[in-house]
Amino acid sequence: MSNSDLFSLKGKVALVTGAARGNGYAIANGLIDAGAIVYYVDINPIEINRANAFVIQVDITKEENLERIFNEIMNAHSRIDILVNNAGRGKGAPAENYTLEEWDQTIGINLTAPFRLSQIAAKYMINNGAGGNIINITSLGAELGFPDNPAYLASKGGLKMMAKGFANDWAQYGIRVNNVCPGYIHTPLHEGRDRIPELSNPKLNRMMIKRWGEPEDLVGAVIFLASNASNYVTGEDIHVDGGWAAKGL
Repeated sequence: MSNSDLFSLKGKVALVTGAARGNGYAIANGLIDAGAIVYYVDINPIEINRANAFVIQVDITKEENLERIFNEIMNAHSRIDILVNNAGRGKGAPAENYTLEEWDQTIGINLTAPFRLSQIAAKYMINNGAGGNIINITSLGAELGFPDNPAYLASKGGLKMMAKGFANDWAQYGIRVNNVCPGYIHTPLHEGRDRIPELSNPKLNRMMIKRWGEPEDLVGAVIFLASNASNYVTGEDIHVDGGWAAKGL
């Protein structure tokens, strides 16, 4: 197998959640560049005009919508090969004032929806008999304690460990489950805080590579995990964080 074949996703059918902008949009575009047929899924409108790009605008926290997503994919292609659980949210607030409503919403999007999407995707992958790849986009918040966002940390930590459990359960079917762990990335989630020196500089000081990441920085890791290049990799965490998690003093 040539190096180009190792990383090729030609003919693979992929689903990316949270694909209207930011990390999800870059990942979905990267999968198309690697040859995949990609479904961009988001609650927000999605603007994309590319061959092999399909849009499903839907709320993934509603159970009835999940069957709709997979019915549409299976009716068109009869298979699902790659699931990227990227959609997420996180609203900061002091822990002692954190509302139950915000907790439930964050857990619902960041953890419960990926759980159900993974379950449904795995059933189709098992029935198809060709295996598949499930990739979760976690966070430094799955690894380290940060202040004033308990639901985000709990959900991302849960997502990380859920992948390891699923990797154990589904390896027998040829399904690999892995995590990509981003550091601080220039996305709408940060709402310009990355441009304010007094907020950004302390973060830069934690990074070995002295810049914030771009959504496109995640694409290589996702393609690696979705392709034959990682055939012997499952249950793993790949950090794309400029060296933050590995940095000591």
